Amino acid sequence: MDIKIIGKKINLRLIHKADAASICRHARDKDISRYTFIPYPYRLENALKFIRDTHKQRRKGNILTFGIECKETGEIIGMISLMRIDNVNHSGEVGYWLGKKFWGKGFMLEAVQLICGHGFKKIKMVRIYARVLHPNLASARVLEKAGFRYEGRLRKTTLRYGRWLDDLRYGILKEEFKSAS
Repeated sequence: MDIKIIGKKINLRLIHKADAASICRHARDKDISRYTFIPYPYRLENALKFIRDTHKQRRKGNILTFGIECKETGEIIGMISLMRIDNVNHSGEVGYWLGKKFWGKGFMLEAVQLICGHGFKKIKMVRIYARVLHPNLASARVLEKAGFRYEGRLRKTTLRYGRWLDDLRYGILKEEFKSAS
């Protein structure tokens, strides 16, 4: 079953082998890698493995990963996932990245709103949370604009390029979520 979530500027859809080149092209920027767990340099083999892994994880039911599709071009310009889906506690974590040339255009805010709507309405989640590696304040602003609340800071959780980064935690409850539509 192919899931597609329709937005105004973007769609969220399952990714396929044909999307590997596009994913690779947008993920290979060091600025994308800096605050994510995407390897640098990112290669086509990484994208192909990522696509295979997302299909396996979706079958297991603990991660739901979507490509962020630019409506104008049909190209995958980033990724967004609901991870650590906990069906007992009705919660999950959202994680994402977006190609650098699409930053600051509202694409990621729309993607977060779409995936939260899917999580709350279709998966019946009660809580969705996110973590942001500090100092990625642009990502924190996206979450805040989507209605997430800052819940705390875990100090020195991640060693990235020789620097310890703090983990900023955000969360949103179903009753706090306001759909963009």
